[in-house]
Amino acid sequence: MDWDKLRIFHAVADAGSLTHAGETLRLSQSAVSRQVRSLEESLNTTLFHRHARGLILTEQGELLFDATHSMNKRLEAASARIRDSEEEVFGELRVTTTTGFGTLWLAPRLPKLYEKYPELKIDLMLEERVLDLPMREADVAIRMKEPSQADLIRKRLMTVNMRLYASPKYLETHGIPKNETDMKNHRLICQNPRSAQVSSGLALVQRLMTQDIPSTLTVNNYFGVLQAVIQDLGIGVLPDYVTQEFDSVIPVLEEVHSNDVPVYLAFPEELRHSKRIEAFRDFVQSEIIEHRRALKAQIID
Repeated sequence: MDWDKLRIFHAVADAGSLTHAGETLRLSQSAVSRQVRSLEESLNTTLFHRHARGLILTEQGELLFDATHSMNKRLEAASARIRDSEEEVFGELRVTTTTGFGTLWLAPRLPKLYEKYPELKIDLMLEERVLDLPMREADVAIRMKEPSQADLIRKRLMTVNMRLYASPKYLETHGIPKNETDMKNHRLICQNPRSAQVSSGLALVQRLMTQDIPSTLTVNNYFGVLQAVIQDLGIGVLPDYVTQEFDSVIPVLEEVHSNDVPVYLAFPEELRHSKRIEAFRDFVQSEIIEHRRALKAQIID
C-alpha cells in the first residue's frame, strides 16, 4: 500500500475536505482528489461519501482511518525519540493529570522546571478523563491510581488523603466541629459524587453525607472546592497537600480522612529514553521529596 496515498487519505479524513487537506499538504485540490481516487481503486472500495457539505467516511474508510491514526501516533513517538538530544532537554512535552493536582500542586512548581530547562514547551492537559498514553494522547501522566493500560512504565510517587478544611473566618463565625455528627451544623463543600474522582475520596464524601447535612456545595474538581473554602462558604473535602500550599485554610477534624490514595507517574515504554520525560520525572520526584520535608517541618513546628 502506497504510504504517500495513505498520508493524503489521512489528511482528507481528518479535515473532512479535499480543499482543507490540500492546504495542509500544500497540494492542489485536484492532486489530492486523484490520490484518494487512486487509493480507492487499489483497495477496490469507496472510502468517502461525497456531498455538498464535505466528505464523510464510509465504514471501510473508518477502518482505514483508525489504522492511519495509529500509524500517525507511532510516527510521532518515533519522531520525538529521534529529536531528543543526548545532552539537552527541549521541545514539547504533553503532560496530563487531574484538574485538582495540576492546579494545586504541579503548576505552582513549574517555574523551577522552566528555570532549569528554558526551552521546554509543556502542554499541560488537566482533566479527569484518563488519556491513552500508548496512543500518544499525552506523553506522560500523573494519576491518582495505578494506570491499567499496557506498555506503560509506571512509578508510584506518593500517597495523599482527602481531609476536611475550612477558612479561619468561617470557623470563627460558625464554630469548630468536634466530631462527624457536628457536620450537620455546617455546609459541606466537596466534589460532586457523580463526577469522576478517586473512590477513596468518594467514600469519605458519602460517609459525611449520612450526617443529614442541610446545605452542600458540589464542584466537579478540587480547585473549585478550594476556592469555595477560601471564600468562607463551608467545610471542604480536599487533598492533604493543601496544608502546605495554602495557609488560608486550616484542617478540621484531623482524625477524619479518606483511605490512602496512591499517586502514579506513567509514560509509554517507547519513550523510555526520552530526555524530556527523564527531566520531568526527576523534577517531580525531587519536588515530592521537598514537599515531604516541608510537611515534616510543619509537624515539628
